[in-house]
Amino acid sequence: MWGNRRPPHPSRCAAGSQTQTLGYSEAKGILELRTTIADHYERTYGVQVDPEQVVVSSGSSGGFSTLLMAAFDAGATIAMTRPGYPAYRNTVHALGLNVLDLECGAAQRFQPSVAQLERLDVKPDGLIIASPANPTGTIIDPAELAAIARWCEANDVLLLSDEIYHGIEFGRPTATAWQTSREAVVLGSVSKFHSMTGWRLGWNLVPEHLVRRVELLQGNLAICAPAGSQVGAVAAFTPEAESELKGHVERYARNRQVVLDRLPDIGVTSFAPPDGAFYAYCDISHLTGDSQQWTLDILDRTGVALAPGVDFDPVDGHRFMRLSFCGSTDDLHVAFDRLGAAV
Repeated sequence: MWGNRRPPHPSRCAAGSQTQTLGYSEAKGILELRTTIADHYERTYGVQVDPEQVVVSSGSSGGFSTLLMAAFDAGATIAMTRPGYPAYRNTVHALGLNVLDLECGAAQRFQPSVAQLERLDVKPDGLIIASPANPTGTIIDPAELAAIARWCEANDVLLLSDEIYHGIEFGRPTATAWQTSREAVVLGSVSKFHSMTGWRLGWNLVPEHLVRRVELLQGNLAICAPAGSQVGAVAAFTPEAESELKGHVERYARNRQVVLDRLPDIGVTSFAPPDGAFYAYCDISHLTGDSQQWTLDILDRTGVALAPGVDFDPVDGHRFMRLSFCGSTDDLHVAFDRLGAAV
């Protein structure tokens, strides 16, 4: 079987070996990482988390898909904000679930409220929220988040709280849904604050009654999250790493101010200033009625890449575009110079 090659040493390939780092881990992830994540929640939010309720996944996207399959039957209805992250909608549809749009405009900072949920004719089976959000960068006020979590628990609606941009905030506090309800699911990731996008490592905090279902599905669908990424993620939560990562957030904050100062250069005055993450979602109806074609034209003419609003809102997104300001401050100024000349 091996020809002239020597087989790998058992300590480097046998699952469960004390010295192994690149073989399979248990489906939920290595205990060291799950404990590290649990400690992070106690240190950051004052929330005690059992590491057995932490399920490490192949990016938060992998965890999101697995959770949906574990928690809902085909035909269930999942409410989500519009605008919102497009992969939510696409994944929900792909799994045979139905989307219930919650239209959230700039006046409410693109975020839902309990009052809006109370007005629904039919209560959904699940609710997806994100704070800070993609594409808007807005944060749900902690008191409102707590009220939403209580409403979901009282109405038997499974709350999926996407908190993957936590740590990237600009003077506005964030809260975790588990400060209010252990019946919610919390999605986390090392892709954003920890700048580990390509490592594909995320996690879910899972209610007790769903842990075994998620674990079994994870074992069948992915076996486990990438082993090397799990080891790397443990180091990402150290004080040394956090010091460097906070420097990234300081750069995002400077870039955010550039965005606020220079959007009027292209006539954009209608948007909700981002509270976190590194996006701004802007009304460009004074420039176009077709954001997809406009962003393509801008890319061709200037080399500046912008995301059309239709990616995030299939109804009203033709009037919007999303820009990202996670790059260098110098590049951001160059981009605005080019945009200003183009429009």
